[in-house]
Amino acid sequence: MSATPAWPPRSAPRLFLTTRLAAGDVQRIEGQQAHYLSRVMRVGPGDTIILCDNATGEWAARVQSAGKRSVIAETVELLRCREDVPDLVLCVALLKKPRFDLVLEKATELGVRTIQPVITRRCVADALNAERARTIITEAAEQCARTALPELALPVTLAGILRGWDPARTLYFADEAGGAQAADAFAARIGPAALLIGPEGGFDDAERDAVRATAAARAITLGPRVLRAETAAIAAVSLWMGVAGDWADARADSPATPSAACPPGLR
Repeated sequence: MSATPAWPPRSAPRLFLTTRLAAGDVQRIEGQQAHYLSRVMRVGPGDTIILCDNATGEWAARVQSAGKRSVIAETVELLRCREDVPDLVLCVALLKKPRFDLVLEKATELGVRTIQPVITRRCVADALNAERARTIITEAAEQCARTALPELALPVTLAGILRGWDPARTLYFADEAGGAQAADAFAARIGPAALLIGPEGGFDDAERDAVRATAAARAITLGPRVLRAETAAIAAVSLWMGVAGDWADARADSPATPSAACPPGLR
């Protein structure tokens, strides 16, 4: 006897839409997303796709028609409610475009809630293409099956970040001059957190003093080697997720099961 095919298929394409989804809604998908579905993934009438809206969660949808310019699909079933993302903000200095692209992608995959670009004195970049950055984040979220997109904040100077910092949010400062072992520091303070990662040239002395003078700041070290800024960001987020985040949460829902925390109307 042949096995019953999984529903929905694991190979079903995933997309984030900007409209709020509900059962029975008919969605018209256009532009690059329609091209991806019809020309790259070769979906056709009757095929299943996965749609997310960054509000209600993840839905299985059935394709009604697929053309070069538009794909029509009906949302059928809620698979998962929007996930509860760990309260971690990544404050990372602007880097050269390819390296910052990598940070955006990996921070999304690792589960960061907010990405806050920071402008420091030694930054080699002072601006961010927000539309391009959001595209990178969205594609990474689709690839890793997130149901919640990270918030992308506008770039702010380091002084602007530190001014009025919420004392309830621990600011872990990756300091080349040394600090507590990162894993120990993360385990000691469970709760809202932020990671501050500097630019390629590091923080200057005045910046380092300003960070250390912030009441919520905790200097940490990421090991005996000098890491590139993008490596430090990825390593720090990974370690925090393993110690204080959701990586070790055995209660995480199966991708095919709606969350028990879903509002009754969405289950």
